[in-house]
Amino acid sequence: MIVLVVLRDNLVESASTQAEHTARDIADRIGRGADLATLRFPDPDDEPVQIVAPDGRVLAADDELRGRRPMADFGPYASGEPGSDDDEPEDDEDDNDNDENDEEADADDADEEPDGDATPGSATVAGIAAAPGSAVAAAPSTTDAVVGEAYLRVGDASTPDHFRVAALAATTADGQPVTVYAGAALDTADSAVADARRAMLLGLLPVLAVVSVVTWFVTRRALRPVEAIRRELAEIMHGDLSRRVPEPPARDEIALLAATTNDTLAALEESADRQRRFIADAAHELRSPIASLRAQLEVAQAHPDLLELEGLLGDTVRLEHLATDLLLLARLDAGERPRPGRVDIAALVAGELSRRTGDRVPVETALPDEPVVLTGSGTQLARVLGNLVDNAQRHTATVVQVSLECVDGAAVLVVADDGTGVPEADRERIFQRFVRLDEARSRDEGGAGLGLAIVRDVVERHGGSIRVENGVPGGARFVVTIPLPG
Repeated sequence: MIVLVVLRDNLVESASTQAEHTARDIADRIGRGADLATLRFPDPDDEPVQIVAPDGRVLAADDELRGRRPMADFGPYASGEPGSDDDEPEDDEDDNDNDENDEEADADDADEEPDGDATPGSATVAGIAAAPGSAVAAAPSTTDAVVGEAYLRVGDASTPDHFRVAALAATTADGQPVTVYAGAALDTADSAVADARRAMLLGLLPVLAVVSVVTWFVTRRALRPVEAIRRELAEIMHGDLSRRVPEPPARDEIALLAATTNDTLAALEESADRQRRFIADAAHELRSPIASLRAQLEVAQAHPDLLELEGLLGDTVRLEHLATDLLLLARLDAGERPRPGRVDIAALVAGELSRRTGDRVPVETALPDEPVVLTGSGTQLARVLGNLVDNAQRHTATVVQVSLECVDGAAVLVVADDGTGVPEADRERIFQRFVRLDEARSRDEGGAGLGLAIVRDVVERHGGSIRVENGVPGGARFVVTIPLPG
């Protein structure tokens, strides 16, 4: 579309230049004394010319336009008023010579109604647009041509032709002001633009067809790996998470998509395996206290005098603890976040430790006097402290130490023991579920291996972290760091 607009503008500009050139040529000849009656004009079909008096009379024209109205209504004397020379007396001889022609022209002008032979258009004077039909100064002070458009019926044409018309002021040898109208046909320009538009449309269709076919083949080939990935994922959906989608050799976006998909499948497989292990371990852990309870109840049923209430109570408490741990882990896995609340962790630690009874070794504390306020769940944070102290009680030799301090905008809780410590290779594994480093211990003494897993999940959901360090002079130090609000 832009090409067609530029093409038409260039052709119209060329026609304007041609019309102005013709008008200046005629004006120069008139100024040098050429007789209006004998002036030679260009071919009227392509370059119609009229010489018009200030009062609108056509003084001279080629054969096709003689006796007609002016071809345009713009120009230096378009208002119909004479220029600065209108007060000078007219030459008598000129009046006599042109009396007859003027009367015929006047009669023709009076009888002729606007029939579309000359349709005025817009005009431009020295580059400034003028409204159609607007008058220009009666006495031109410059030699700039007024250029506009008009429709003229020339020759045997049944419909008016399109012309670019230039109007230029001139003065005859006897001082009479006139306007020279010269036209340049725009039909050729219109036809060229129409042909160009038609050629572009005709040429565009096969190009679009070729582009469409090429695009279809290229897109189909480019999406072939995507289809392979889709088919493989459809097979994997049936349950075999060990399979992987094919990765194209080219390192493009599709290859990156395949690699990301395989990473996701690997994570899903690991999650599914972890879930299966969790279920199996949970079933195993639940089976032991349930089996012990059943055995004791069966013995009590056969021999009521041998009923051991203390053993039954211990197995029941152990089963309750295990069920509570499993329920908490299930809620944490479901994405449960701690309820927002303000918790003074210093007061919480002091209160929880004061309520502990029956610990094997004493617990030493080092707590700040000022409150240390966190945002989180007091119940879950109390569970963190309890599990860490329980773990330290199982592994320590003589003492358990609990300290709390604020460091760099975070609360740091440390639970230390003087036991054998944790090997560096196992410091990450101990936070996995159902992991017990000392498998020789009984489940009654060592628990189910869920305590530290619960600690890490709760701490991370409070935005914190936990790590294991070597104690001084020995043992293990569990360091919990939770950021303070604000």
